[in-house]
Amino acid sequence: MSAIQLAAPAAPATESLSADESAPGPTRPETVLSVRDLGVTYSGRSGAVDAVRSVSFDVPAGSTVAIVGESGSGKSTSAHAIVGALARAARRPTGQVLLGDRDLLTLRERDLRDVRGRHIGFVPQDPGSSLNPTTRIGPQVAEVLRIHRVLPKEQWRGRVIELLERVGVDRPEQRYGQYPHELSGGQRQRVLIAIALAARPRLVIADEPTSALDATVSRRVLDHLAALAHEDEVATLLITHDLPLAIERADHVVVMRGGRVVEQADAGTILTAPAEPYTRTLLANTPSFQLRTHAAERRVGADATGRSADPAPSGANPAEPAPEPVSDPTTSDSAAEPAVLAARGLTRVFRGRGEPVTAVDGVDLDLRPGRTLALLGESGSGKTTTARLLLGVERSDSGTVTLDGEPVTDARGRIRPAVRRQIQYVHQNPFASLDPRWSIERIVHEPLRTHREGTPASRWERAREMLAAVGLGEELWGRRPAELSGGQRQRVAIARALVLRPRVVVLDEPVSALDVTVQAQILDLLHDIQVSSGVAYLIVTHDLAVAGHVADDVVVLRDGLVVEAGDAASVLGAPRHPFTRELLAAVPDPFAVHGVDAPGALPAGLGTEQDR
Repeated sequence: MSAIQLAAPAAPATESLSADESAPGPTRPETVLSVRDLGVTYSGRSGAVDAVRSVSFDVPAGSTVAIVGESGSGKSTSAHAIVGALARAARRPTGQVLLGDRDLLTLRERDLRDVRGRHIGFVPQDPGSSLNPTTRIGPQVAEVLRIHRVLPKEQWRGRVIELLERVGVDRPEQRYGQYPHELSGGQRQRVLIAIALAARPRLVIADEPTSALDATVSRRVLDHLAALAHEDEVATLLITHDLPLAIERADHVVVMRGGRVVEQADAGTILTAPAEPYTRTLLANTPSFQLRTHAAERRVGADATGRSADPAPSGANPAEPAPEPVSDPTTSDSAAEPAVLAARGLTRVFRGRGEPVTAVDGVDLDLRPGRTLALLGESGSGKTTTARLLLGVERSDSGTVTLDGEPVTDARGRIRPAVRRQIQYVHQNPFASLDPRWSIERIVHEPLRTHREGTPASRWERAREMLAAVGLGEELWGRRPAELSGGQRQRVAIARALVLRPRVVVLDEPVSALDVTVQAQILDLLHDIQVSSGVAYLIVTHDLAVAGHVADDVVVLRDGLVVEAGDAASVLGAPRHPFTRELLAAVPDPFAVHGVDAPGALPAGLGTEQDR
């Protein structure tokens, strides 16, 4: 098994015995939380909206239940209703939420405050906004101990340091006195777990606890939560949009759509025999699921031909790690085709009050027409800095970047005007990168006006053609970004980048903030545009699953260095460098957890057109 489950599987339920049947046998585990016919309605200007409708499920002691769904499915609203933390626009929830024999929906706010923290711990989604930036870490964790009077004041510091150490925060004595901004995202998320577990609750609700983290950091955080929940016999309710992650980590999975439960079953059944087309679509559209399936297909193909899938050279010991780095950007099948964008020896050093930090250290890469290069690595690996150097918005300390063999920047380090329109950029957060005052039609039109492309009439016509090409109908053209969904906004950002017909598009985490189904739509859209136009993509991502879905070539960065590079099938199918293998191992693997051989044991019809 390649992953640690979030909690030990619950004992199987058994039929109740009649009075004269005294044979011993397994007993049904105690139910910590029981939700029955939960309903939540929001009031708005356009009328009432039923966000949650007749939702029912149980969370047994010592087990993990995962609620899975896309944005708007009602999964987070259900979690907030349980702890009484709904937005003001929400009407009083209906149904029952039983914690033991207490119905939480009938409690006064004063009584709910006692439940929150003491009996139910809550791990919120965003560690960046969930901690007080003006208060040190230690007092924030100790706040739970103070409110619920768990320990005498003189014992708070020792308990907090113990908690920080248990959740995997390094140097807990030092972290105690630091502010949130001095910690990494993974460390801040661990602090939130420490706060949730401080009062030793019976239930922990984790709402997308790792959605903002890299895959390897996510796995470490979830592993720590798993171990702590198991040690303290805490039940866990995991809220996530990632169905493979839920199947890997949970005992029981509840699938929601449009505020309703469409299917729920044990995790193994959801993986091997999902009953609903929507569940099958979620599985098929998840990049991590596809990556595992494709890797299995490569292994099956290698077995059928009698050849090893391991590209290690003859005589090499496959148990030994490859020399560091394993890097050659020109080894792909398209190496004979000239690179449209090439980098050689890129280096960038940041100097401040402390020691200089080498963010990019001698990076080489080639980006070829009609192909996608994925730049992989954890936060702080140098991915974004490398992208900025390629775009010419950051000056390198050494090295060169060329477009069709010509330097991207002039002698003064400024990007040449002829290059600016040939290399376009799609930001990670489309909402922040689009002018909120403009219609989407004007947003896509603006690059044409700036570069004086064609006549005024032809510019508007080109902008409309591009909007239609990315699947945005005429009824949306007059809307502003705030009136669009996340997927629609990302389509606008892509249309704006492509409207100038560039040679290269750099995409920084283009689908990290989107649901899996919308992710699949955006990635398929990018592929279709590439096939028709021959544009070259550089996708900056920490998600190997996304890279496996779209990339032709892969470059893996660690601490600014290229540790492995080559065609995607080789790097992701049989990685040679230990760090690449670590990244790949962090991708959720429900197959291994449930002993399923992919793809042969996958449910029939998975991902077929009729399910989409």
